[in-house]
Amino acid sequence: MDGGQPYNPRTVEEVFRDFKGRRAGIIKALTTDVEEFYQQCDPEKENLCLYGFPSEQWEVNLPAEEVPPELPEPALGINFARDGMQDKDWLSLVAVHSDAWLLAVAFYFGARFGFDKADRKRLFNMINDLPTIFEVVTGTAKKQVKVKSSVSDQSNNKSKPNSKRGSESQRKNSRGSQQKDEDVDENENENENGGGLDDEADEEEHGETLCGACGDNYASDEFWICCDICEKWFHGKCVKITPARAEHIKQYKCPSCTNKRARS
Repeated sequence: MDGGQPYNPRTVEEVFRDFKGRRAGIIKALTTDVEEFYQQCDPEKENLCLYGFPSEQWEVNLPAEEVPPELPEPALGINFARDGMQDKDWLSLVAVHSDAWLLAVAFYFGARFGFDKADRKRLFNMINDLPTIFEVVTGTAKKQVKVKSSVSDQSNNKSKPNSKRGSESQRKNSRGSQQKDEDVDENENENENGGGLDDEADEEEHGETLCGACGDNYASDEFWICCDICEKWFHGKCVKITPARAEHIKQYKCPSCTNKRARS
């Protein structure tokens, strides 16, 4: 099952593009569209699967009827465990099985179109550079970044360019500039001696930050916003928040945290 249209990537780049599209669709189902995904996984229905498509869309549906199927099939019966587990545990389980399915599909294409050892290794390395769906859904990748750069986190107050918290940091800095002249001079000297190192650490930290919705890395030319509940960062475009709107939000809750509160 693949959105109704057969698609056969034949090169390493095409297979990786197919992988990224399917991955983005599944991440969307388990994060920004989680409420809709939850409702579609009715335990009263038959065995259901979560499909991701190259078009970055997702679908919950019955497995393919043909045997053997055209492509490897996702895990069956994800709906049956929905009400017997904590929401986060259930979503994590679906994420793990989805990671396994994505690898199966990618290397199915590799075997079908005769990828040699070098091609298979290159494909795996390209895939391995991306965080897994499980890491995105659980925030594991973000936690690893936090542990690695906790000192930089505290000194910069988790600030980030073009973000809601970045603007708060700027306001704090503006108030700090009204201190005594001698304090300002000390700060200027410190900035001259160590500011470059702080900037480099900040750049390294933010470069490894992942969007909780699409899983892509941080880019300084994009607007980001942090959830005050789970502390995950998101592209503004992924959660439909503009910089102007963010200025009026006192406490931001991402779609996943909002949906959890609604269900409880």
